[in-house]
Amino acid sequence: MSNKLAPSILAADFANLGNQVKAVVEAGADRIHIDVMDGHFVPNLSMGEPIVRSLRPVTKLPFEVHLMITNPDLFLEEFAAAGADTFIIHYEGNNNLHRTVQKAKLLGKKIGVAINPATPASLLETILPELDLVLIMTVNPGFGSQHFLPLTLPKITQVQAMLHHQSLHAEIEVDGGIDATTILMAHQAGATVFVAGTSIFKSPLGITRAMEQLSTSLTS
Repeated sequence: MSNKLAPSILAADFANLGNQVKAVVEAGADRIHIDVMDGHFVPNLSMGEPIVRSLRPVTKLPFEVHLMITNPDLFLEEFAAAGADTFIIHYEGNNNLHRTVQKAKLLGKKIGVAINPATPASLLETILPELDLVLIMTVNPGFGSQHFLPLTLPKITQVQAMLHHQSLHAEIEVDGGIDATTILMAHQAGATVFVAGTSIFKSPLGITRAMEQLSTSLTS
């Protein structure tokens, strides 16, 4: 399974958001990661459906919408209509995980489940056959610019083994503190999709060079 970069626009300059999305697309992004926070599930507020809708004409790349919100079922239809291609919902705090997964599928969207650093990977075993991806949070969700938590690395390897045991092919994605050093650590543990925000949009090297550096780390 090939490696993919998913720039997280949470770290972008919102006064120049469209151009920054164009920049990561031109630099080789594989998908755009959109963090939605409601101030309840995580202690922060971020963007909503209007941002997804306004960015949809900017690129044809897939939009993965990471719903760090309470009751994600209530918002799937509006985000789907706005242009989301993939939904990522959290294991934690979901009233009926299987129902939410099925609703996303009925909308014709790909679906992933995320787990926080303290959540055991083993809890995903039953739902794995329904998923297109598993997102291992490598920081506690809610804010950008956090430091990568090495304690999450064994969970990446564990999910990889669980998928292999069931002959499944869901992607393993990581999100949080991903930079030129930690991306290699996550890759060696078994991850194939890498969400990066601060290390791309706030890099002193600029977006293009920062993306190149991440890609180079994966092939070194």
